[in-house]
Amino acid sequence: MMRLTKFMYSFVKPILFSLDAERAHDMTMSTLAMASKSPFLTAQVNRFFGKNIPDLPVSCMGIDFKHPVGLAAGLDKDARALPAFSAMGFSGVEMGTVTPKPQPGNDKPRMFRLLEDEALINRMGFNSGGVEAFLCNLNKTDKTSVAGINIGKNAVTPIESAHLDYVSAMQRVYSKADYIAINISSPNTKSLRELQNEDSLDDLLLKLKVAQVKCQKVHKRYVPIALKVAPDLSSDEIESIAELVISHQFDALIASNTTVSRPDTLQSEHKLEGGGLSGAPVKNLSTDCIRQFYKLLNGRVQIIGVGGVKNADDAWDKMLAGADYIQIYSQFIYQGPDMIGDIVRGLKAKVQSHGFDDLPTALAALR
Repeated sequence: MMRLTKFMYSFVKPILFSLDAERAHDMTMSTLAMASKSPFLTAQVNRFFGKNIPDLPVSCMGIDFKHPVGLAAGLDKDARALPAFSAMGFSGVEMGTVTPKPQPGNDKPRMFRLLEDEALINRMGFNSGGVEAFLCNLNKTDKTSVAGINIGKNAVTPIESAHLDYVSAMQRVYSKADYIAINISSPNTKSLRELQNEDSLDDLLLKLKVAQVKCQKVHKRYVPIALKVAPDLSSDEIESIAELVISHQFDALIASNTTVSRPDTLQSEHKLEGGGLSGAPVKNLSTDCIRQFYKLLNGRVQIIGVGGVKNADDAWDKMLAGADYIQIYSQFIYQGPDMIGDIVRGLKAKVQSHGFDDLPTALAALR
């Protein structure tokens, strides 16, 4: 079955890669959105991909995941395909980034494949149908895996008023989310990363925590919140962010978003395009960011590791560095759905090779 599914994607991939990156993305999402509306089609997706993935339980933010591999935000921006992604085998799907009001994002072209580097550059700019359309889509689908919702501010909202957008978005999505991710680290919205500065972040996290407490009282359920940060942080910035997520009792830190740096090793003709770089070249930068945060957070705030995960070795390195859960995106585009099961099986083999029965016990002993 695995050979068949790898052959299937090897047939589809050249067709998609012959198209402009964003057009291929839109076509893929339309297909998955259609499949998500059909229990028969999602069952077939699950039969080919998700059904054969073994359980490797982990807990993050108080949420129990079947295994530690989830989909990062950015692929399903408008909550159109949760059932299809769940059927592929993701234990969690982070949808968004969604903004309070609809916005088109930046001008096209704004997404580029760096084929030689197994990477992507995007400057999408939070293109979003808005929170109302997002929730309408989500209400039409069955939630079959952990559903994370990633929220951001509208481009027209002044940075000094950003908290109003984040609080508004949190209030609207709270009842539908298993966790909420606060995206202050996209490089493609003007001044957004200024929110990572100590004074701005302290104020934002305080207002978000107050909003979370109010939402908890209204909805009578606790929805964890996670802060998504950039990999382009100094040691001082990492230290101040760690102190703030601890003091404001955030549930997790997502490390990391795309980078604005351009490693000398990049070979693609698109390597100097503006925007955020993701994929294989970000792997070490992201893992180092996780390692630094882990030493400072010391288990008081959990870490979701994102950036350049290509295989079980990469996922294992991030988990040993301090990640409790892993997300993928760019390499999923390059490899297809089979990589989910490949990573989980590889992690399970590593746990067993070290003489342990479960992943959390192995990580606690080996970190």
